[in-house]
Amino acid sequence: MGRAQAGFLIMCGLAGIFVSSRPSPAELEDWTRRMIQPIAHRGPDDSGTWSDPGAGVALGFRRLAIMDLSPNGHQPMASASGRFVMVFNGEVYNFGELRRELEPRGHRFRGHSDSEVILAAFEQWGIPAALGRFVGMFAIAVWDTARRELSLVRDRLGKKPLYVYREKGLITFGSELKTLVAGPSFDRSIDQAALASYLRYLYVAAPRTIYRHAIKVPAAHVLTLSDADLPLPAARPYWSLREAVRSGRERPFRGTDAEAVDELDALLTEATRCRMQADVPLGALLSGGIDSSTVVALMQKASARPVKTYTVGFAEQDFDESRHATRVAEYLGTDHTQVMLTGADARALIPRLPDIFDEPLANPSQLPTLLVSQLARRDVTVALCGDGGDEMFGGYNRYVYGTRMLPPMSRLPRCVRQSIGAGLGSVPAVAWDRLARWTGTVAPGFAAQRAGERVHKVGRLLSGGSVGEMYRSLLSAWPRPQDLVLSGDGGDVGEGILDEDPSADLLDRMMLADQTTYLPDDLLAKLDRASMAVSLEVRAPLLDQRVAEFSWRLPRALKLRDGVGKWILRQVLYRHLPREVVERPKMGFSVPIDDWLRGPLRSWGADMLSPDGLRRRGLLDPAPVARAWNALQQGQQAAGPALWAVIMFESWRARWAA
Repeated sequence: MGRAQAGFLIMCGLAGIFVSSRPSPAELEDWTRRMIQPIAHRGPDDSGTWSDPGAGVALGFRRLAIMDLSPNGHQPMASASGRFVMVFNGEVYNFGELRRELEPRGHRFRGHSDSEVILAAFEQWGIPAALGRFVGMFAIAVWDTARRELSLVRDRLGKKPLYVYREKGLITFGSELKTLVAGPSFDRSIDQAALASYLRYLYVAAPRTIYRHAIKVPAAHVLTLSDADLPLPAARPYWSLREAVRSGRERPFRGTDAEAVDELDALLTEATRCRMQADVPLGALLSGGIDSSTVVALMQKASARPVKTYTVGFAEQDFDESRHATRVAEYLGTDHTQVMLTGADARALIPRLPDIFDEPLANPSQLPTLLVSQLARRDVTVALCGDGGDEMFGGYNRYVYGTRMLPPMSRLPRCVRQSIGAGLGSVPAVAWDRLARWTGTVAPGFAAQRAGERVHKVGRLLSGGSVGEMYRSLLSAWPRPQDLVLSGDGGDVGEGILDEDPSADLLDRMMLADQTTYLPDDLLAKLDRASMAVSLEVRAPLLDQRVAEFSWRLPRALKLRDGVGKWILRQVLYRHLPREVVERPKMGFSVPIDDWLRGPLRSWGADMLSPDGLRRRGLLDPAPVARAWNALQQGQQAAGPALWAVIMFESWRARWAA
């Protein structure tokens, strides 16, 4: 059996193999090295492998050094007794407390490594019980030499990725799909149901992947493998988001508003403080919105020097938040840098996207996320961000509109709703935009920005048969992807959440659905791939599990109040920044994809969506794509996200499909 050393590693990449045959040590070594080579960007500082040919198991690792920059950071790593061998991508923030708990029980540590503590915790409590004690973000592969079992683990909210491929006699796993493709064998058959779901939501929801024979390990689950000849067993949860919701509702926060703000302030201060630990330069991604401004304010309060902050802006004013970020940075005194993203810049970045996003992902904000990550990486290796505030504290406009509109709308006869919806959709988007600019409003509660897009969403919403269907329509790029995919049902794991318990609070159902799928499989996947593509580690204090669990104890009025979301998070921010610096209509982190596809990306987009090409490749019906393209070019429909999804799939297929 190979030897593994201890060390402290964060934000890396892992891969491995479990086979029923007994390959030679050289074969295992070669396969593992080939699998970790495509993810060198996740760990440019070091690499390592370990194998046990007799058990048919091998682990590989790429290292991005953040703390303990010495050779002691080498992985794979063995526990003190040698029972467990592990590769670990991520960080356990409370490892110091766990170490102090383990030392009186006889565990000795060679360094200041969270990885050593993880392995000691496995030895002391067993893997499932130990995972329940960890606070952090991680993907872990650990081989138990005593039980001859391989356990594959993801953190509670799905911040770190972990993919698994299986065919009889072979299981491969890794941080990105490209590691599996590089393995000894891989079937590239596309899962057409996953494709339909992707076209609806712009991402593939776990446990599916775009490939028929590969899966994502779900967030907060352990997949334990003991025989590569058998089908993959069901992954087991070690923590449950639904249980966090149930527990929070059973013991709601009973204090005053001020006491709730005090507690959240303390939790966020600690969550931010522990994520500022690094032996390399550290900064923050600042949009100027409530979430990132809160994180930067808490960072600056804890820092003895100006925090380095980074922003991406747009020439299109409806999408540009850079002026707001600059205002926040000036007030807090950060060392601020910004860059503008134009359509020409987007065109230059696009050729990189299929390599970075080796599973189709069509959130257009992948472009500014990549650009701001590149910008930050010039100076820092670690950056904090504001991701999670909307999902944890009810910040999306759709939560406000949904709780107001969906219950009364659902009581109208469907034929009446469909008639109204058809009428709203029949007016071109540009006409609604002109009306909004003239009147300053479209309807009560609607912002004038991108009015046509918003009104068309309401038109689609009205055709839904249930509250769940109506809410999903707000999230759908292609409301009927089965009309586009020649075979595929477009289902996803989040669909039942909104309708399974109509008596539950609608806001809770919407937030739970988003935290289950949209957050891990879209936003966090986008952030992980874009940042790690440039070897930048990004940490999200608002997604600390303690913050998430506390958020589910809060009454609705502390999230939505007077038609505004994130009420309690705003109160925390107002302790550090004047209201007038941050108060403005919510914009969201989006890009002018419609304008770009009508302008600098038009020729390229037309080539990618060529009806002849789509027809020849045989998976998608070119007719609805052509109709959407024409409607976009004529200003009749805000079809940019839907068309971007097709373009990103076609770009991905040209790079990765068989």
